[in-house]
Amino acid sequence: MTDKATQTPLVEMRNIHKSFGAVNALVNVNLSIAPGEILGLVGDNSAGKSTLMKILTGAYHRDEGEVLVEGKPTHFRSPHESRDVGIEMIYQDFALCGNLDVGQNIFLGRWPRKGLFVDRKRMYSEASEVLQRLKVDVNSVYQKVESLSGGRQQSVAIARAISFEPKLIILDEPTANLSVMATERLLETMAELKAQGVAQIIISHRLTDIFEVGDRVMVLKRGENVGDRYIKHTGEHEVLEMIVAGTPETAQTADEALAGKSSVPA
Repeated sequence: MTDKATQTPLVEMRNIHKSFGAVNALVNVNLSIAPGEILGLVGDNSAGKSTLMKILTGAYHRDEGEVLVEGKPTHFRSPHESRDVGIEMIYQDFALCGNLDVGQNIFLGRWPRKGLFVDRKRMYSEASEVLQRLKVDVNSVYQKVESLSGGRQQSVAIARAISFEPKLIILDEPTANLSVMATERLLETMAELKAQGVAQIIISHRLTDIFEVGDRVMVLKRGENVGDRYIKHTGEHEVLEMIVAGTPETAQTADEALAGKSSVPA
């Protein structure tokens, strides 16, 4: 593609293959993302999107292919190793502890200490700084997470990811269960992260969200690349046609989806 940046990609996945028994989940898949870029990753429910991201984060091991981070080949054996190089993934369930407060969740498992005790003053101060950096409001860092709305819980999950100083954040269906207002707030947060140079990959069925904040969209179908477009050079209808393969029957499905909520057919 002529618009691809000449700089070294932040992350590059080349010729990725992954099988589960006799099922080929990914076949010769390529993906790249530049620093500060927002990439939408779309496709139906069997496209291989989550599998590809789990390989990138070390949750799954690839059968073939290679992963490069800032031009250096690497092989993550666990999510901990991908975190060490600046890759964070936020799943749909957020992985938060509802009975703990906001500050405790942001620094869960790595609470700052003063001697043998948790340095609570530092923990809450740094938690507040992270939230201010994201320009999000969760009322209080002392509030129990279980009392927060879904949108604010997601803000806490993003704040936790940001506290690791990531270079890339992967968001799995980030707006699936959010209200219109919470979705708008999340998209503003994503734009703020982009302005701070944090790259983001959005796995989503909602093309409207991707077209609002994304730079590029990549389409997977049955574990294979079927399209990679810059947002400014494509439209939702073209992306939908790639997802549903563009047959006469599915062309009508694409029109219906576009006329509805602009969501990828499940």
